Amino acid sequence: MQKNNMSFLKNLTTVADARTARASSWDQSGRNKDYWLVNAGDTAVMADIEGPGCINHIWVTTFCREILGPSIQHPVLSGSVAPVTEMENAEGVNWELNDPDYYRKVLIRMTWDDFEGPSVLAPLGDFFCIGHSMPSSFSSIPFNVSSRPCEELTFGGTASMNCYFPMPFNKRAKIEVINENERPLGLFFHIDYELYHEETPDIAYFQAAWRRDLPCSGWGNDLCVNSPEVNSVPNLDGKENFLMLDTKGRGHYVGCNLSVLHFQGSWWGEGDDMILIDDEEEPSINGTGAEDYFNHAWGMQRNQSPYNGTIMHDGDTKGYQVSYRFHLTDPIHFKKHIQISMEHGHANHLSDDWACTAYWYQAAPVTAVTIQPVEERIPLKRTFDIPKPAHQVELTPEMQEAYRSRNERMEKFKVEKAEQIRLNAARTAPSEAGNKELAHKVKEEFDKEK
Repeated sequence: MQKNNMSFLKNLTTVADARTARASSWDQSGRNKDYWLVNAGDTAVMADIEGPGCINHIWVTTFCREILGPSIQHPVLSGSVAPVTEMENAEGVNWELNDPDYYRKVLIRMTWDDFEGPSVLAPLGDFFCIGHSMPSSFSSIPFNVSSRPCEELTFGGTASMNCYFPMPFNKRAKIEVINENERPLGLFFHIDYELYHEETPDIAYFQAAWRRDLPCSGWGNDLCVNSPEVNSVPNLDGKENFLMLDTKGRGHYVGCNLSVLHFQGSWWGEGDDMILIDDEEEPSINGTGAEDYFNHAWGMQRNQSPYNGTIMHDGDTKGYQVSYRFHLTDPIHFKKHIQISMEHGHANHLSDDWACTAYWYQAAPVTAVTIQPVEERIPLKRTFDIPKPAHQVELTPEMQEAYRSRNERMEKFKVEKAEQIRLNAARTAPSEAGNKELAHKVKEEFDKEK
């Protein structure tokens, strides 16, 4: 049976037998501390929902900061309100930096129904199309990111993240955040969903997986891109390509975001996409270049559309590129197996840093998604050595006293700050329980309407 892929707006023209609900980080005491604090090494359950139902929207914003010096604000007062005073490093008031790696160190995990392993497991940032742990504002149909201009294209910059992929479930939906960082994570979120009286037949579960090659196994990184020497090498089977997705089962692939850090200083995107479906040994779907797969041409341009585009352009960032392509009207179907890959340079001659989040829907049984360890996920950064002074200044007694005073104040500040972190983190578990209790209450009331 053929489906009308553009009919989602028609849902608004009929009345549905559904109940709308939300799980969120709202302050369940009625005050204004509307975030959760997830300690280093901890996991927070954002939503645990009884089905049948469907998650229609997820909004998240986060903060994770390193304190470099003591604030003149009292930790107890600043710890009892929304964390707005730390957003700007006012001179002499705060000295904090965004943790540069936390978008890759924090994971989002989603588990559907009674499957043992997760169907979604990806770095929090990359799931929402924040590549290299550097947010950049963009808008597409399934995802958008909005970042403050002063924090765009900075490692660990703050951002608002939205996902609109529908995520159906028949028995249970569980969404978690796993903090594999050394610092606590501040987490604001909404998870908007619907409940139904009947299970979804022929359900296809939402899936997402992330992987990275650092570097890709290139054979000729010292050969110029698109040169006659490189172009003379054939690649028909794609066995050394960068692997974007490889899964067994029945379903349809709906797109990806790709982050590349290019080292050669030429052009990263000369490679082709290749797609194997079911029992194929050689791909039946072959592309003509990375920019062509992302539906641009003659390189990637600095623009975005509902289905494809550039989030971060390598010409603006000295080699960092983030691109996306969503197959919303042209999903790629498979009955047994699908493998999606792309050449890193023609015939895979380049050795760049590639990372991809792939999205697809799949019928049961669903293979549990895995991910590389945290040390293999850290983004690379272009750095420079800070020059040392020609001679060491001899400290006067007043200078020595300045250091002593600062160190004393910092030790006291750390103790008080740690206590506020402990108190705020202790709020998370009761909030998790409150969300689950509220979801159960809404479900019971909805069931009474049958």
